[in-house]
Amino acid sequence: MEKILLGHGSGGRLMHKLIEEHFAPEFGLKELNDSAIIDLGYDVRLAFTTDSYVVSPIFFPGGNIGELAVNGTVNDLSMVGARPLYLSVGFILEEGFPMDNLKIILSSMAEAAEKAGVKIVAGDTKVVDKGKGDGIFINTSGIGIIPDGIELGAKNIKAGDRVIVSGLIGNHGIAVLSERNGLSFEPPVLSDTAPLNGLVELMLSFTGGFQKGDKCPPSGLIRMMRDPTRGGVATTLREMAGDSGLCITIHENLLPISSGVIGACELLGMDPLYVANEGILIAIADPDLADLLVQEMRSHPLGKDAAIIGEVAGSDPRTNGMIGGTVLLKTSIGGTRIIDMLAGEQLPRIC
Repeated sequence: MEKILLGHGSGGRLMHKLIEEHFAPEFGLKELNDSAIIDLGYDVRLAFTTDSYVVSPIFFPGGNIGELAVNGTVNDLSMVGARPLYLSVGFILEEGFPMDNLKIILSSMAEAAEKAGVKIVAGDTKVVDKGKGDGIFINTSGIGIIPDGIELGAKNIKAGDRVIVSGLIGNHGIAVLSERNGLSFEPPVLSDTAPLNGLVELMLSFTGGFQKGDKCPPSGLIRMMRDPTRGGVATTLREMAGDSGLCITIHENLLPISSGVIGACELLGMDPLYVANEGILIAIADPDLADLLVQEMRSHPLGKDAAIIGEVAGSDPRTNGMIGGTVLLKTSIGGTRIIDMLAGEQLPRIC
C-alpha cells in the first residue's frame, strides 16, 4: 500500500505529484499559484491563501513559528500582486505545551501583523492529548485585494526576460538546521523571515512609471513573482519554467549567497539553491526594466541585496529549440548543469 512520505511535504517533485494526482483533480483546481484569485465582479478581485506551519524547532535564530506563519501568508498574497488585509489563525496545541512559549509566539504574531499592516480577525484553538502532537502547529489563512491592472502569472513570461532575486539565498533553512542540530556557524546565519508586501508594493509602483505603449500595461513589466520557500530557488524556478514552457538560465557567479550559508552548505553537503527561504522573492521582469527595477529594490531594506541572476530563453539552447520548461545553471567554471525540482526531502519541517 502506498503511503505518505516526508518527501511529500518537501515542496519538490513528490509534493507536486501528490497535488497533481490527488488534490487537484478531486477539488477541480486548475491553477496552483501562491494564492487563489477570485473575481467577484464589479472590478473587485480577491486573493485568498492558506498555509500550515509545523517548523521544528519552533524557535530558531531570527524568528519563531508565530511570526513565520504571519509572514508566510502575507508573502503568498503578495506574490500575486495583492495587498494583504486580513488573516485568520488556527492553533493545534499539545497538552503540556508551556504557556510562556505560547505568550511569546502570540506576541510575535501580533508584532508581525502590525509590521505587515494586516489584521488578525478570526481564529480557532484545539488541544490534543500529550504525545498526539508536537507542541504547536499553526494554520493561517489570508485575504487581500488585487489592484486594477495587476496581472501576474507564468503566461506573461517572454523570451529575453530577466530573472531577479530580492535577497540572499538559503538563510532560513540553514538557521533552522543549525538550531535543530546544535550547530553554530561563523558568521551566524539568521532566518530571513519577513513580510514582503512593502517591497512588492514598491516594485509595482515603480513599474507604473515605465509604460511602454498602449499594449503593455505597467504591471506587465513584472511578469510573475514567487517566494522560494520549500524546495528553494531551484524548485521555484523549475515551476516557473514548467508553467511558462520556456527555459530559464541562471548564473552561479551572480547568485547572492552569504559566506555563512556557503560554508554551512559545503560542510553539510547541501546545495544552497534547494535550501528554503522565507523573506525573499523571485521576479521575472522585462529586460529593458530589470536593471532599473533592481536599483529601486535596493532602496528597500528587504531588497538591498537584490540581483539579476539569469534570463529566460525561448527553449533549451542545447536542443536547437526543441525543449522548453528546463532550468540551466551556468557554473563559475564555465560548465552547464540542469536544475530540477527537489527530489526527496532535504530538510523536513522547515516551515
